[in-house]
Amino acid sequence: MTATVAASNPHLSEQLAAPPGAGELLLVGGGVALVAVLLAAFVWGRRRKADEPGPPRPEEQPRLPEGGPVGDVVESREPDAFPRTEQRLTPHELKDNGGAHDSSSPR
Repeated sequence: MTATVAASNPHLSEQLAAPPGAGELLLVGGGVALVAVLLAAFVWGRRRKADEPGPPRPEEQPRLPEGGPVGDVVESREPDAFPRTEQRLTPHELKDNGGAHDSSSPR
């Protein structure tokens, strides 16, 4: 139907079209708005950063223990051998290797 209306009035498409330069104006306005939002976010972030407490002073820093630095615990353990079977073992069929407790100590 619009094709028949446009065919009967050849100047109708010119009347419905946006004025020249409207697209450029829209792009420039969008760019200005984007820059304004980015600047506002930057200022807001700087203010939040300024409100944070500063780094600790030297007297607030952690100190070494009286006996010096704590060393690593070195121990050697024998690896548990997996039994050679034809079937895959499920976790409840394996020996308990929790590490947090001994098998001789009560739970």
